[in-house]
Amino acid sequence: VTPLGIGLDATWTAACKGRSAVRRITKFDPTDYPSQIAAEIQDFVPTDYVDKKDVKKMDTFIQYAIAASRMAVDDAQFSISSQNADRIGVIIGSGIGGIQGIEQTHTTLQEKGPSRVTPFFIPMVIGNMASGFVSILLGARGPNAGTVTACATGTHSIGDAYRIIQRGEADTIIAGGTEAAVTPLTLAGFAASRALSKRNDAPQAASRPFDQNRDGFVVGEGAGILFLEELEHAVTRRARIYAELVGYAMTSDAHHITAPPSDANGAIRCMQQTLHDAALSPSDIGYINAHATSTMADRLEALAITHVFGEATPRIPVSATKSMTGHPLGAAGGIEAAFTILAIQKGTLPPTINLDKPDSEYPLNHVANTARLTQIDAALSNSFGFGGTNACLVFSRYEC
Repeated sequence: VTPLGIGLDATWTAACKGRSAVRRITKFDPTDYPSQIAAEIQDFVPTDYVDKKDVKKMDTFIQYAIAASRMAVDDAQFSISSQNADRIGVIIGSGIGGIQGIEQTHTTLQEKGPSRVTPFFIPMVIGNMASGFVSILLGARGPNAGTVTACATGTHSIGDAYRIIQRGEADTIIAGGTEAAVTPLTLAGFAASRALSKRNDAPQAASRPFDQNRDGFVVGEGAGILFLEELEHAVTRRARIYAELVGYAMTSDAHHITAPPSDANGAIRCMQQTLHDAALSPSDIGYINAHATSTMADRLEALAITHVFGEATPRIPVSATKSMTGHPLGAAGGIEAAFTILAIQKGTLPPTINLDKPDSEYPLNHVANTARLTQIDAALSNSFGFGGTNACLVFSRYEC
């Protein structure tokens, strides 16, 4: 579920065509805000995925998670029953959680008093309820958790699910991230920190990772959910396997609440440890889906990539799909993991749009403005979050 479209095919097609989902905000009047643009979800109908009576009990971030989870399970052609439910987990996180419900309910409290606050308020907004509702509605009774690690949330959720399956504690886990934070308070907060693009007169050109003329990120929203399955379990039931998850690592910068260190040490160590976990060398990686958000921190990710991949750097294509989706915050890692997997499976690398003048300090092999047809065997997906938290995943082509 992304600003590029509802469903895997719609999102992937738009990404490969290099479409921008950034527009002037429609969910509230942004006139008084310095940044008046976002990548909003369009044409999402919650009752396509949730009973009408239940919709009012859920913040939108939960609805997105349920929709994407149902799509993932359907795509996997997997049936959850009383016989297998105890071995099926759900790990879905949100960086910000139900801020939409918090803002709306606070207005109700102020205007109408405490007696008018819905009894569903707390379960509507707490971050783990995306995972909780998916578990309830699908009947998955295995490990259940909601990760909260800012912009690395989706990637940590997938990586943690991978570890749980490796330990033999589950056969399958529905994992990823979700976010619905295009709200007045969110935009005001990010604007106050001077993190957002102010390119209000050209919104589709606003998100421009790695470009010299970038001026901040654009808030996005959505959900990206993977259906992870233990290999023998998948092979036995003749599942369609898109790719194999082979490496995961997490590190901390231990440096600053929002800014990475100038030597990019945390990102460097995270990528190195992920490659080690995957038992791959830098030269084995054929594509990198960068975290790059269209802020000044992009140069530090470029520095980290150059350090880790060394002589291989010029031949490894890199793209930043936030140029099209905006920055979906806690959902970014899940969405970008899906893009990385599809790049392997389909032999198409989605582009970084709006990349007209790439930074020259740490040059990369950018997939600039147009998708690239390239067969690759392994790819890396990066996510870095506020608080100095880092997460990376490596996926590889599955060979029967």
